[in-house]
Amino acid sequence: MAARAPVIAGAAEGSLGVTGKTILELQAEASTAALADAGLSMREVDGLFTTAVSRWNASQVAEYLGIYPTWFDSTMAGGSSYEIFVAHAAEAIRAGRCEVALISYGNNQRSARSRKLGGVIDEHAPDAQFEMPYGPLNPISLYAMAAQRHMHEFGTTSEQLAEVAVAARAWALRNPKAFKHEDGPLTVEDVLASPLVSDPLHALDCCLITDAAGAVVMTTAERAQDLPKRPVQVLGHGETTTNVGMSQIPDLTATGACVSGERAYAMAGIAPADVDVAEIYDSFTITVLLELEALGFCARGEAGDFVTKGRVAPGGDFPMNTSGGGLSYTHPGVFGIFLVIEAVRQLRGECGDRQVADAEVALCHGTGGILSTHSTVILGIDR
Repeated sequence: MAARAPVIAGAAEGSLGVTGKTILELQAEASTAALADAGLSMREVDGLFTTAVSRWNASQVAEYLGIYPTWFDSTMAGGSSYEIFVAHAAEAIRAGRCEVALISYGNNQRSARSRKLGGVIDEHAPDAQFEMPYGPLNPISLYAMAAQRHMHEFGTTSEQLAEVAVAARAWALRNPKAFKHEDGPLTVEDVLASPLVSDPLHALDCCLITDAAGAVVMTTAERAQDLPKRPVQVLGHGETTTNVGMSQIPDLTATGACVSGERAYAMAGIAPADVDVAEIYDSFTITVLLELEALGFCARGEAGDFVTKGRVAPGGDFPMNTSGGGLSYTHPGVFGIFLVIEAVRQLRGECGDRQVADAEVALCHGTGGILSTHSTVILGIDR
């Protein structure tokens, strides 16, 4: 591995659930924990990647942490932002723009009751005129449209969607930090019996709303040789954006993950069959089905069958969303950083009862907006 090859040296959560803390307190907590995990100090950070704080995202976080980065990025792409940050930090490290990159996120969405009724739609965007008059519940009604279309084209059922939520809860029961860890298992019948929010999506087809914070520390392979944890390599990455509004998507069942995934596989020199564990953004159960197909884990229209019979649950042959995901672990508005944290821990063998045996390659895929932005990151480790 080349000396300047980018690696992940540290990863950690801050407080999860209902914290009563500010966004900056949460960011500081997670950042400090991730740096400690990496065996590095705050004063060594010269690259900062963060968003969803304020108009002055990186500046505000840097000031609060007392650091003066010489490279920073505040890209806001919704749920895919933090996979994008891993990719951008990797490029910055390869180019010598920074030596220690801190990727940090925190949100107190549940404590502050800050979830906006308007969701992710910008009412001033040009496409809003084609959507807002119909009063959709944003973003759920728009994801529900994609689910309806998938059902119409491929015969996908609500029971198959529910399997994603059932599997996520089963993983969460093995994760002591999961928001739903103490709530017991779910059944398909439980999901279908939960309130119908936007047909065909039920309440338990939808992600949580919580407080949470997470951070990842990246550096060079050369520097990581002297650090305490086994470095996790960034093997490949890809990103794209396809739309803002749902009315601008040519095909509701085909997403930009086709592009980001293909680019990430090509850079990593692997195929979907080489992935040992997948961490796929589960804002809604339909999101997972669409991305499984787009990322090449199954053929188009086959994701409903793919997730049945416990295949993506503990003990199944396709370990997915092993933390419990956004459906049962945590979801503070943007979930992408937690996909990366879980993948790092799986590759290091740190996941206890939910550990995937002999995991060497992990895929993380973030989805933002209304199936708008997509970023795929492939991580690996030498055994």
